Amino acid sequence: KVIHADKKSSTMTMAHIGNSIRRRLSPFAILLLAYAAQLSSAIPAPSLHELPKTTSLASSPSKSQSNDDANPTNNNPFHFDPTSQYPRPSLLTSSSPFSFLLTKWIQANSLALLEQAVEDHNAEHVATSPSLADSLSYRRCIVLPLDDRFDPPVGVFSHNHVQTGDKMSLSRNFWEAIAKSKAEVPWLFEVTRVEGVTSPRVQVPLDEFHPTSKNLSRVVGGALDFRCPENYAFLPHWMMKALDFRCPENYAFLPHWMMKALGLRPRDVVDVRLVTTTPPGSAVKLRPHSNSFLNIHNHQAVLETELKHYSALTLGTTIPFDYRGERFFFDVVDLRSAPRGERVGTAKVQDCDIAAEFVRAKDEMEKMKNERDRKRRSAESE
Repeated sequence: KVIHADKKSSTMTMAHIGNSIRRRLSPFAILLLAYAAQLSSAIPAPSLHELPKTTSLASSPSKSQSNDDANPTNNNPFHFDPTSQYPRPSLLTSSSPFSFLLTKWIQANSLALLEQAVEDHNAEHVATSPSLADSLSYRRCIVLPLDDRFDPPVGVFSHNHVQTGDKMSLSRNFWEAIAKSKAEVPWLFEVTRVEGVTSPRVQVPLDEFHPTSKNLSRVVGGALDFRCPENYAFLPHWMMKALDFRCPENYAFLPHWMMKALGLRPRDVVDVRLVTTTPPGSAVKLRPHSNSFLNIHNHQAVLETELKHYSALTLGTTIPFDYRGERFFFDVVDLRSAPRGERVGTAKVQDCDIAAEFVRAKDEMEKMKNERDRKRRSAESE
């Protein structure tokens, strides 16, 4: 009884001390909030309908950019300034705890405004959609790059092919959209730049041997192989193919080559939609960046094996393959659909009898061009 009484007394004492500390800290918390509000009012923090200006590259687009890149980025709630997150505040380097907390608040506020703008857009789409399947099959998303943390476990088909395939990590509503629309395999998703919404395209050097890649606005890909969410065990057996739909709501994770093809930065905003009208492919022409791939003894068999990690191909993209620890890149220069062989922008390659053909490698074309230029200069000098 004495021990029990001592424990009870100790518990009451600790509770009393905790209440006393909270009462004494409450005025300091109020002062801190007031101080932060006063400082934030002096600093031009973004409102609910305005995000910070983008970087100089984004705010000063070149004349060669497309129309969707020429739109002003100020006052656009879907534009995010990545520099607003750096440098990361630290208590060790901050002049005071107040400045540390204020910097943290401003950085979190910039990202929260972007997420809220995307959430509001998606909520409006869901509320005005004519059907449940239509409301689930489309989302405006904030994109981030895939990394090795998304690599499926050993034994899954896409293991070690996170960056050498077209699989994305999407939110669970797309899994529900597949069930409601009864979409057939392969399940394809279209990622599209949105005019006036997506921030200006990242500028890369012009590739004279692959000019169609400059203004690419959409790419079609699949979902990353991983595992079926436990909450969706009620789906019919034919829908139980393992997919990764564990991405947070309003986000999408894309492989690096896809972000480069669309000229995207981390936290750019795009539209993602489940598509069911992509035609099957019949033929594709690929331009290797290096002639060393063609020197592989069984390079055609390697190509057929690696193409299995792509559900669809998009004309104008540059896709990577891995072989024996070396990464090779290929430009998609021509794409034909079945059965009439028409030239198309996108085509399915999974579960299709598609003929793959190589054209002259890019490094060989560069050598030929340099040789022609050398002969021309020598002829002019004579």
